[in-house]
Amino acid sequence: MQKILVVAPSWVGDCMLMQPMLLRLKQRFPDSLIDVLAPPWTVLLLKQMPEVNEVIINPFPHGALHLLARYRLGKELRAKEYNAAYVLPNSYKSALVPYFANIPMRIGFTGEMRYGLLNDARKLDKRKLPLMVERFSQLAEATSNDVQSSIPHPRLSVSDETRQQTLSKFDLNLDQPVAIFCPGAEYGPAKRWPAQYYAELAQKLRTQGYAVWLIGSPKDSEVAEKIVSLGNQAVRNLCGTTDLGDAIALLSCASLVVSNDSGLMHIAAALDRPMLAIFGSSSPQFTPPLSKQALVLKLDLKCSPCFKRECPLGHFNCMMQLTPAEVSKHVTTILENQA
Repeated sequence: MQKILVVAPSWVGDCMLMQPMLLRLKQRFPDSLIDVLAPPWTVLLLKQMPEVNEVIINPFPHGALHLLARYRLGKELRAKEYNAAYVLPNSYKSALVPYFANIPMRIGFTGEMRYGLLNDARKLDKRKLPLMVERFSQLAEATSNDVQSSIPHPRLSVSDETRQQTLSKFDLNLDQPVAIFCPGAEYGPAKRWPAQYYAELAQKLRTQGYAVWLIGSPKDSEVAEKIVSLGNQAVRNLCGTTDLGDAIALLSCASLVVSNDSGLMHIAAALDRPMLAIFGSSSPQFTPPLSKQALVLKLDLKCSPCFKRECPLGHFNCMMQLTPAEVSKHVTTILENQA
């Protein structure tokens, strides 16, 4: 039996994009057990992936070295006798635990000069592999020259029982079609469509018979409260009240999702929900929503994408010029395509 450790990325969306790579490992090693070393906030997502045997908590904050603690964790993992480790992040630090765990094969991209820590260190050809999902999946191949011709989209499923339990938990129902907004973006404000725009779109959808729910982390509560305050008292603000498992179940109920480029966008895509994915400072050429039901909305401005957390020019035109009226046109398009 092949025992595999995968060192996962830190972001929820990136973990969702990791799933095709896990599936490929299962195809290559059908009797394998795949454990994932991942941050605690990704656990409820990873537990819904059938490819994952066990989630091991990665306790180290982003950017922190904690060399001795990493050594201790690696030493603890030696008892599991992993045959191979796949290190998805490109940082030097992320390769330390598999090295300290004495895992015989340690595969990853060279990243921050990780020769020695990795003994199958591969050079990344960004032109050949423009998408993050392609880069992750390539690591699951036998050599750096192998590339899958067709990579499946990430997929999640939610049982009717789980969906109903979650609806009951939050006193929600499906008496009306549901539009879910994901107005947050962990990376920074440059990836967030303005709250007043979400508010205007919510008003329009409610007049069309939709129930509107807002889903996000506690950090998104302020922007969600602003959406409600701008004439949307009937909108249900769930930001900060759901865990990730709840959010997945509720997103599976949506007739329409409107989302910034975020982890929840990738989860909605994996659930194959009709979605408008709004991009500003980031690029769908790297991490698009992988679903035929998703429609990317962006403006091809000279300054976009800049990949900054905040608009470096101060005008935020990549989002401000993408008006609610324009987005509303695409709501009609995507729902007609669904029908």
